[in-house]
Amino acid sequence: MSPTIRVSEDMKATLSALKGDDESWDEFLNRLARRERDLKEPGGFADDGIVEHVERTDRELNESFDGGETSIDDVS
Repeated sequence: MSPTIRVSEDMKATLSALKGDDESWDEFLNRLARRERDLKEPGGFADDGIVEHVERTDRELNESFDGGETSIDDVS
């Protein structure tokens, strides 16, 4: 027996609009979970070396500004 996940009617409508017609609910939820994980992991969706490149570029940009104290980590 498959587990049941309870959601409101509004949430079901929202999720249904995002789900592809040709994918099962399981496939859709896997895709959604994978995308969220990829977005949270630095460079999780990009080529190897992108994290180092972004960090190096951040340092270089900070050094080019007066004081160089602002970092992308400081912006939220």
